[in-house]
Amino acid sequence: MVADLREKNAVIENKNRENEELLLNVLPAPIANRLRGGEERIADGFADVTVAFADLVGFTELSSNLPPQDVVRLLNGLFTRFDAAAQELGIEKIKTVGDAYMAVCGLPEPCSDHAERMVRMAIRMIHISREHALEHNTSLKLRVGINSGSVVAGVIGKSKYIYDLWGDTVNLASRMESAGVPDSVQVTRTVYDQLQGQFVFEARGAIDVKGKGKVETWLLRL
Repeated sequence: MVADLREKNAVIENKNRENEELLLNVLPAPIANRLRGGEERIADGFADVTVAFADLVGFTELSSNLPPQDVVRLLNGLFTRFDAAAQELGIEKIKTVGDAYMAVCGLPEPCSDHAERMVRMAIRMIHISREHALEHNTSLKLRVGINSGSVVAGVIGKSKYIYDLWGDTVNLASRMESAGVPDSVQVTRTVYDQLQGQFVFEARGAIDVKGKGKVETWLLRL
């Protein structure tokens, strides 16, 4: 009887551990802790963070000519290396959508050097993507856009959680990526003003950004 109870308790503990690991795989640890503590609606405002979007130029065309297994293997190999770099630099991966990768620094735990960390992450991502392209004999190039500012962050869903970001800062970061240059990192003035003494940037001039009109941008010299 006692042995049976111990076995059942061990099974329950293992299941709880597995559930906790799954939760931590989709949510930042502080957010997962708040959910476990019974908080039902998680929504926070952050005044100063840095958001990045990255996209693989040419992936859609390439993937149409590859077997499904090769498409997933190619993306998984690259994004797994991005994830490792993000963890090392204290970057929070938000999500991937197709061949796009979204990340943020400065939340859920604020930090003063979020812009610097994110630019270092972008540099690492460009180098990783170059190595990955050589290893797999592809011509894929990464395009990265970065912006700093305020965001709203929160958890959406019940059966399938997602921690996501909203706001003008996010939208402009996305525009920096889509209007960027392959194999380059494009940043806004808010990023440039914070880091011009730490990194070398080249003024790209004002470009047309959907919903924004003319926006000044800079390209990071890699």
